[in-house]
Amino acid sequence: MKWKNMRKIKYIALTIGLILFLSEVSLSQVVKNKLILGLGYYNNNNRLQYLKANTKAKLNGKFQQVAGIHLSFYITVEDPANLLGRAVTNEKGVANLFIPPSAKSVWNKSPKQTFLVVSEATKEYDGVHSNFDLTKSRIQIDTLPDRKITATFSELRDSAWIPVKGVDMKVTVKRLGGDLNVSETPTYTTDSLGVVNADFKLDKLPGDSIGNLVIIAEVDDNDIYGNLTTERSVPWGESSKYVSTFNQRSLFARRGWSPLWLEWIAYSIIAAVWGVLFYLFLQIRKLKRLGAGYVAGKSE
Repeated sequence: MKWKNMRKIKYIALTIGLILFLSEVSLSQVVKNKLILGLGYYNNNNRLQYLKANTKAKLNGKFQQVAGIHLSFYITVEDPANLLGRAVTNEKGVANLFIPPSAKSVWNKSPKQTFLVVSEATKEYDGVHSNFDLTKSRIQIDTLPDRKITATFSELRDSAWIPVKGVDMKVTVKRLGGDLNVSETPTYTTDSLGVVNADFKLDKLPGDSIGNLVIIAEVDDNDIYGNLTTERSVPWGESSKYVSTFNQRSLFARRGWSPLWLEWIAYSIIAAVWGVLFYLFLQIRKLKRLGAGYVAGKSE
C-alpha cells in the first residue's frame, strides 16, 4: 500500500514538473512586437549637423510611436571606436543626436558616409538597427534684382562640388507660425546646372525693425542627401517696430487695464443683478409682514 502511494506521489511530482517546464518554455517563446526604426540626416545652413531617429510599432492594429528606447549612433560601421553617442526616444518616439567634433577625421575621409543606429533589446521589442547612406551635399542661395532667388544644389565628388540635376527643393520665407512659399509654386526641381529660380511674390510682408526677411532653400527627406536647409537675409519686407502696450488700456491688457467702456458694462451688470436681488428681498419681507398681519387679524 505504501509503495502504491509513493508511486502516485512520484507521478504527481513529475506531472507538476513537466507543466512548469512547458510553461517556462512557452513564456520564453512569447512573440515580441516588431520595432520599426528609422534614421535621417539633417544639415542646417551648412553648419549644424545632426541625426534623428524615429521608433514606432504596430500596436492594437495601428502604428504608434514608441518612447523610452535606448539608441546608439555610429558612423561608417558599428564599432565602439566609431560611436557618435547615445540617446533615448521621447514621448513622440524621436531621438536627436548632434554629430560631435570627434567624428571629423572619419567624416573627412570620403564624400560618402554611412550612419547607423542600433536599439537595445527590451521585454517588448528585439534589438534592431537602421542605416542611412549619405552623399555629402550643400545648398548655396543668392538673390538677383527684381526679387529673384537662385539656389544651387551640389554634391561632393572627389573633393570637388558638382551641380546635381533633378533634386526637388523648396524656397520659402521664415515665419513664426510656419514657413511660407515665396510664390504659388510649392516645389522646384534643379536644372542641369543644379539651379532653381524663384520669384519672391509676397508683398508687404512684415520683417524685422529694418525690413529684413529670411529666405530658406530646403531639400526635404531625400533618400541620398537627407535634409538640408540654407538661409539668407534679404531686405524685402516691411519694417516693423514693436510697440509695448503694457501700460495701455486694451482688450488684451493685464488686470486693471481693460477699456473703461468694458469695465462700465461689467460693473453695470453686477449692480443690476444685485439691485434685482435686493428688490426681491424687500418683496419677500413685505409678504412675510402681510402674512403675519393676516394671521393676527384672523385670530382676533
